[in-house]
Amino acid sequence: MKAPVSHHTPAGRNGPILPGLTVLLLCAVLTACSSGSTDGTGHSGSGATDVATTVTSTGTIDLSAIPLGDGYLSTTPKVGYVDSCVTSFGTGLGGAVEAVPWIDYTTKTWDSRAKPTVSGAVSWPNATFSVTASDGRRIIVGNDLPIDHTTGIFPISTTDSAYDYDHNPNSITPQPISWSLPLAPPAATTPQCLGLGPIGVLSDGVYLYDALDGEGRDAGAHEVLDSCGEHPNSIPELHHHEVPSCILATAKGRSTLVGYAADGYGIYVERSADGALLTNRDLDACHGRTSPVLWNGRVQDVYHYDATLEYPYTLGCYHGTPTSTPG
Repeated sequence: MKAPVSHHTPAGRNGPILPGLTVLLLCAVLTACSSGSTDGTGHSGSGATDVATTVTSTGTIDLSAIPLGDGYLSTTPKVGYVDSCVTSFGTGLGGAVEAVPWIDYTTKTWDSRAKPTVSGAVSWPNATFSVTASDGRRIIVGNDLPIDHTTGIFPISTTDSAYDYDHNPNSITPQPISWSLPLAPPAATTPQCLGLGPIGVLSDGVYLYDALDGEGRDAGAHEVLDSCGEHPNSIPELHHHEVPSCILATAKGRSTLVGYAADGYGIYVERSADGALLTNRDLDACHGRTSPVLWNGRVQDVYHYDATLEYPYTLGCYHGTPTSTPG
């Protein structure tokens, strides 16, 4: 078993290391979310609308046999890949051990229902975040703690069954977040690669990282996370690698805003007419598309990223230019 070291540490990556970000469901600091609240920038407490998508049918992903993303790493944009600013990764950097029972290397699939979760139910009453609009910018602040759910216990206890596969030694602590994103983000001349660190933030106020672990593998398949699909790294930043089931379960509408990417574009859960999530074949190389969604307070035909159940889960590259300027 590998020795526990650091999890997904920014040092050594060549892409922009983004210092912070947070997200939607506008909540007052230290208070619970209001399901009908709105910040005037296209995000409400639920984020859901009945805007019809342009997808009438899509493929389905078998949760017991999700295609493994190992090796789907590129230095150019490709559908179903992560276009990474990083060209080399370390080994033995922590995370899950190589041989785990929920990954089938023969079929190159993994079973999300068989993967263990980190136990515990830790509440975070000091979790904060807000989203406001000012002078054409979306100002997002918070402290990278979940505002609407509990977390597992980190470091992972030696008595936790998850410890058999992952020795994550890191703790969850508040991290200051202050971001200024464009309300109407422009497309970049060419897609931008993803660097290590936050590439966005989801509706629970927790950072979103790309789909890679510290060794360049499919993080969704390899890393052992808590019940809301998150864990801390050595910074320590709490983060997701995909839109987890706890958020997907609340995204009931045909189109639901569930986060913001670091280039300012929205991250959505979109469903076909039969309720299925979109798949890679519905999306472009950056894992997004242009379709009617509720954005900045009105339905618009705009570019956005989409959550899928298959790698790379949220973003494959940046459609716009990521910001590293604190708000």
